[in-house]
Amino acid sequence: MTAVIIILVVLVVIAVAAAGASVRVLREYERAVVFRLGRLMDQRGPGLILLTPTIDRMVRVSLRTVTLTVPPQETITRDNIPVRVTAVIYYRVVDANSAVTQVESFHNATRQIAQTTLRSVLGGVDLDSLLAERDRLNESLQHVIDAQTEPWGIKVTTVEIRDVEIPERMQHAIARQAEAERERRAKIINAEGEFQAAAKLAEAADVIGRNPTTLQLRYLQTLREIGATQNSTVVFPIDLVKPALDAITGAAAAAAQGNSAPGTAPEAGQASPPGNGELTPGSAGQLGAGPAPELSTPEQAEDRLPSLPESDED
Repeated sequence: MTAVIIILVVLVVIAVAAAGASVRVLREYERAVVFRLGRLMDQRGPGLILLTPTIDRMVRVSLRTVTLTVPPQETITRDNIPVRVTAVIYYRVVDANSAVTQVESFHNATRQIAQTTLRSVLGGVDLDSLLAERDRLNESLQHVIDAQTEPWGIKVTTVEIRDVEIPERMQHAIARQAEAERERRAKIINAEGEFQAAAKLAEAADVIGRNPTTLQLRYLQTLREIGATQNSTVVFPIDLVKPALDAITGAAAAAAQGNSAPGTAPEAGQASPPGNGELTPGSAGQLGAGPAPELSTPEQAEDRLPSLPESDED
């Protein structure tokens, strides 16, 4: 009787162990690749699955996105500049059966193919493109790596170039280049400003030239600006400017009259009337003040001189 009980207990233990070995629970992001006597069976999961003890063998595969950091890769760009590049790759398993049967270790294989592709692609571009066109290079790397991992059931979703290290001397050269570019832009902007200012000044001069009164108003505005900035009082009589303006107006009228009658010329010995503000031989050096008084004798001239106070000393 005791022997029968022992045998029953052993059979129960074996049955429980067999049941434990045949029952598996897979999470939502996991799939089971089952081999029965070495032959590939249908993919199973998620949830509860049953396996035949000692006959079925299961390989658990995760379908979550994996972050793969590519070790720093030293390469030489197309313009012969050594760089050190690090990248990050995001991939996931889309076909668990292919990921297990087509490659020995899909994680290690994806890392190796990413390293070799990174060196080959970045070696075909120059340094400026590597620094300024990272989006285009990331897309190119993603397409190349995904095309090579597709037979393994691996989908590469994103490739990002994380860091680009260049020699220190090249960094100084790039800094000098950027500084020179900024100076060039500043000079061009300054020249364009000078050109536009000169054009506006020419237009303003044309407007002022058509109306001489505008020049006097401009003088008044200038006096106001000077008094406001320097905190001083400036007296600028308009009478000093008026004769010059009258002379300019008279010269313009005379030129217009000469153009209107090109066939007439002044007779010989006949002097043309002087314009306002012009000096003629024998006249006093006054602007717009009329004819100067004539001095007939030296005595009259001496009488017109102001008398000086007599000194006590001889």
